[in-house]
Amino acid sequence: MRRRTLLAAAGLAVPVSVLLDVESALAEMPAPSGSSEPFDMRLARARAVFDTGRYGELLKGLPDLLATAHVRIRDRAEISYARLSACYSLTAQVLVKIGRYEQARLTADRASLYADLSGSPLASVAAARELSIVLRHQDQAATAQRLILNAVSRLEATGLNTQAQAAAYAQLLCTTSYTAARAGDRDQALSMIDEATRAARDLPAFAPAGRLFAITPASVRLYQVGIHWALGDAGAAIRFGQQLRQEQFATAERKGRLHTDMARAWWQWGKPEQTAQSLLDAFRVTPAEVQDRPAMRVIVTELHHKHPRVSGVRELSRAVLAH
Repeated sequence: MRRRTLLAAAGLAVPVSVLLDVESALAEMPAPSGSSEPFDMRLARARAVFDTGRYGELLKGLPDLLATAHVRIRDRAEISYARLSACYSLTAQVLVKIGRYEQARLTADRASLYADLSGSPLASVAAARELSIVLRHQDQAATAQRLILNAVSRLEATGLNTQAQAAAYAQLLCTTSYTAARAGDRDQALSMIDEATRAARDLPAFAPAGRLFAITPASVRLYQVGIHWALGDAGAAIRFGQQLRQEQFATAERKGRLHTDMARAWWQWGKPEQTAQSLLDAFRVTPAEVQDRPAMRVIVTELHHKHPRVSGVRELSRAVLAH
């Protein structure tokens, strides 16, 4: 009962029952449904649901996806381990989004375990990235940084001979930079994001379908917004963000992230009207980016209490806090 109360108190739009089903599956995997749909198609569809910001829908389908992937590793094929690792990485991603860091840590650890069994360098670095993000949220920045830097070194050892490897390298550098920024290491943060900009220079404006790391030059610039916000330089964050348009991003999740990152920067700068407008822009693209992310709900709540008469705040409060 206490767990249900705590989940409800978080104010998430995701139903409590859905979160409890995921937690139960992590403790004891259910029997798979026996879906006849090819597994790669199911995994691609799950990723697409994440990309459109429908986090509740994704969480609802994850227990069966994980259960199916677990059954498939009975063949001990490396590709089966890689697919299971990808499922756990995706689970960690969505759990981080909604602030469930303890469960995200468990799934990220499992993603790393199965990635190692797969023997796939890209699966391993993808899992390492998710684990480093969870560690960062658990205030273990130094451990997160060591983990991601080791992953960068492993990836560099491949020679970066393919565009997929180059994209992975750029993505890891961005993650490294943001982790350093959150830890207050300005020099490393700026050095890493400069290197990421160079690494992503020749990547296409829109990543090919199915690419594990769908980073683009615009994505790197979006990281600049978050990095400068984390370093306490709201002005620089806003300058980078104003050079971007949501049309440069292929998914609703990234479009929404542009607006929420800008909202954090405007809020840091003490601009409540621009903050409210950015959060409304994010909500219109994908409501879950505002409703289901605890950090965004905190800003909305503070706007509601401190600036109720500012343009956009009443509309934003009705849209978000009513859920």
